[in-house]
Amino acid sequence: MSDAGNDLTGKAAGGYRVLARKYRPADFSSLIGQEPMVRTLTNAFSTGRIAQAWMLTGVRGVGKTTTARILARALNYKTDTTDQPSVDLSVLGEHCKAIMEGRHVDVTEMDAASHTGIDDIREIIEQVRYAPVSARYKVYIIDEVHMLSTQAFNGLLKTLEEPPPHVKFIFATTEIRKVPITVLSRCQRFDLRRVDASMLTEHMRGIAGQEAIAVDDEALAMIARAAEGSVRDALSIFDQAIAHGAGTVTAEQVRSMLGLADRARVVELFESLMKGDVAAALNAFRAQYDVGADPVAVLTDLAEFNHLVTRLRFVPSAASDASLSQEERSRGAEFAKTLSVRVLSRCWQMLLKGIPEVQSSNRPVSAAEMVLIRIAHAADLPTLDEALKSLPSGSPASAGAVARQSAAPVQPGNGASPVSHSRMATTASGGGQTMRLVEPTENPVGFTASPEPVAEAPAVPVRSLEDIAALADSHRDKLFKVSLKQYVRLVRLEPGRLDVALTGDAPKTLLGDLTTRLKSWTGRQWIVSLSREEGGQTLAEAETAKRDNAILDARSDPAVAAILSRFPGAKVIDVRIPNASEMQSDEDSPPSEPAEDDDIDS
Repeated sequence: MSDAGNDLTGKAAGGYRVLARKYRPADFSSLIGQEPMVRTLTNAFSTGRIAQAWMLTGVRGVGKTTTARILARALNYKTDTTDQPSVDLSVLGEHCKAIMEGRHVDVTEMDAASHTGIDDIREIIEQVRYAPVSARYKVYIIDEVHMLSTQAFNGLLKTLEEPPPHVKFIFATTEIRKVPITVLSRCQRFDLRRVDASMLTEHMRGIAGQEAIAVDDEALAMIARAAEGSVRDALSIFDQAIAHGAGTVTAEQVRSMLGLADRARVVELFESLMKGDVAAALNAFRAQYDVGADPVAVLTDLAEFNHLVTRLRFVPSAASDASLSQEERSRGAEFAKTLSVRVLSRCWQMLLKGIPEVQSSNRPVSAAEMVLIRIAHAADLPTLDEALKSLPSGSPASAGAVARQSAAPVQPGNGASPVSHSRMATTASGGGQTMRLVEPTENPVGFTASPEPVAEAPAVPVRSLEDIAALADSHRDKLFKVSLKQYVRLVRLEPGRLDVALTGDAPKTLLGDLTTRLKSWTGRQWIVSLSREEGGQTLAEAETAKRDNAILDARSDPAVAAILSRFPGAKVIDVRIPNASEMQSDEDSPPSEPAEDDDIDS
């Protein structure tokens, strides 16, 4: 990164400036990890297609506020040779320093977290009428815009849609879903991405060179992983590590400071678990805990390595990640060749379930050890399908009998041998337990064979909102049917997945209710998500439109028109079209005698 930020912000008088401020980007060329946004803005500025408002969204520390200041600087860029908006900010402009320091009179920064009300927005609305004092544009930067109240958002809408030509708005938020769609539709949106760990590592290595700090590559990789894509978090941790090591940053110091697990020891722990060696796994875990590693951190790193091994099995090029140690690369590739996806997936699921258990336990060490014991015992346990497939054809099990697995796990090297029956037996051997399949025998006296398993009912197909409404009808859930028809707009429907949009007055619990009922009524898991797309009509709107069209068609019918003219004041209030089954029954039944006096509803 260049030192442009130092030239613009100056040095704090008599005080140390943290790295996140000292190396804050001052132009688009020093903004790392956001190339798509920079490319879009460069093309927009070069063609003069400059938007009236921008919405910057992303996780904390990826550069939303910094980008907003750079954008304000670009809008008001003016030098001796350039007097127009530009993304090329290599030369310091007339307004640049004041804007980047947050003290320019025409660039207003407001924190919506502390200015949430309509009165704060009214003040902005009053100010936009006046021309800028010295700059080209008056720029309003509103950080954490999702914190504004509903009244404040509504008050801003008209000005945001048709601002004066000398006014630009830049919004920043970490919670884009909390921003009303009416505001989003008036802004050009940029999603700032998490910065890749390898890019963060290179960025910190460059800063270390400028600061003359000795640093290990492994230490930088640890900091990049801990930052989770946030540049600010990475530089804050790096700053802390420099202070912790008195000017020298080593992997051991970072590990001790953050309470991280030793990645090499994590690999050894993973190997012990995959071998089913409980004693070695517990000893490895205790060794890391004794040097300060947090139990949750150990399990989290174990899950990350499990994911890495699984990924390397399908994407070998993932080993080139700069944030990985050499131990992780080499050993991960070895495990990827020898471990099956079944084993890796089962370990992943058990870790995902175990980590929250450890976090909520008042004895995290004991809880973590129990998680490791479960994983080690299940490492070589075959699934039910695999046990059945191992049986020779023609055996009772292969004909449909279900294997009963014992609670005792399989020790490594003592896998279940293929035999001709599905019943499991447990034997003790050398202090451990081995699960094996036993030969078929006649049913002993008093033994009743377990009944054949009942096949599960097939999942109920759902192809439209009408199908869901029909399910609600069949389950006599009238209240839910009313909510479904009134508030839900269909965006996308696939087997097991439903994307919908909701009307503004929809109940907050409707998505959860929809997920629960679909699972209960169809017999399968459903993912129901709220989409940003507008979606189609609600069922209620569709029915109303269909009814209105039917009434219009009826009025244009000659016979109906004749009746209406014959009875002044009469009008068509409803149209009912019988379905196919009703029409068939009418055809099969004998014609009824006409009534002497037919009533006409009017």
